[in-house]
Order: sequence, then structure tokens, then C-alpha cells
Amino acid sequence: MTNIILASGSASRRALLAGAGVAAQSIKPNVDEDTAKIAMRGDGMSVRDQAMQLAEMKAVKVSRSEPGFVIGGDQMLNLEGEAFDKPADLEAAADHLRKLSGKSHTLETAIVIAENGEPVWRHLARPKLTVRTLSEGFIETYIETCGPALLSTVGAYQLEGMGAQIFSKTEGDYFSILGLPLLPLLDYFRVRGLLTS
Repeated sequence: MTNIILASGSASRRALLAGAGVAAQSIKPNVDEDTAKIAMRGDGMSVRDQAMQLAEMKAVKVSRSEPGFVIGGDQMLNLEGEAFDKPADLEAAADHLRKLSGKSHTLETAIVIAENGEPVWRHLARPKLTVRTLSEGFIETYIETCGPALLSTVGAYQLEGMGAQIFSKTEGDYFSILGLPLLPLLDYFRVRGLLTS
């Protein structure tokens, strides 16, 4: 079988692939995301383009040394043109939630497949999530209950857990909200003969 590699250390993306019956090896790419983000933002790059560029960087980096189909992904939270990064600590996570309270935001969920060091397929999903007005009491309880797990997500929430209480509305598919546009990816794999059609 053709080698499928996930250029990511994301347990969520790996679990989504495994749950769909796709066996993928996980290799964490050696990409300096912080430096790349500073440069892209300095150039005035849009949040969606930043996500796509980072996904491509990860896929291409691993694909240069590993044969097969390499999946690179990135997700950025876009609040009215402002990019949110993963919070540094729980205090920053609470600040994220205060900023998102009562507003809608977009998750720029990018995926790129590379072969032989070159991108061969790209997809961008843009689920939109509306956060209800959150009280300080709820934010405090949520942060205490979920703890450091929130530091691994750009919005300081996890929809698949207690985070469901944060939202009044979501638009877009569940997999893309979790960080992997799974259905278009599976379609591409079928086209390439990696999955039975």
C-alpha cells in the first residue's frame, strides 16, 4: 500500500484518520511556525492564506525526505481579520474566550498533500462558529474544568467536550471544526486509488 504520512503531531487529526480507516504514519515536521507567522503577518497576509501556507510548509518539509502522500494541515482562528494563536497559558485562554464572547469567528482549516517535495492538492474549509455571550463565572468554571488541554487549541475550546456549551450556532462540517477536512481528503484518496471507490 502507498505510504500515507501525517505531517503533524496532532492527536486529533491522527484519530480522525484512524477512525475513517486510513492508516497513516505520524511525523512531526521541523517547521518554525512562530517565525513563519511573524513574517507572514508582517507582509499583511490574510489569516486564511497564513493557514494554507503553514499547511504547505509542513507537507513539503516532510515530503522531501519521506516517500508517499504527505498530509500537512493547519488551523487558524479568524476573528474579524485577527488571527488567534494557541494560548500560552490558562490566563491567555480565558482572554481568548472573553474576546470571542458574543461574536462569530471562522476557523481557517487548511490541508495540503505533497509528493516528492511538491504540493499536489490543497483544500481550505472555513467553518463559522458563533459564541454565545459568556459570563465570567462560566469562563472560570470552563477553564478550571478543562485545564491545560485548552492550550492545544487556537480558540481555547474543544467542541467535542464541554466546549459545546460555548456556542449558540455552528456552520460547517464537524471534522473541519476539529481540524481536518476529512470528507474532501477521503474523496482525493479515492481519486488517487488509495481507497476503494
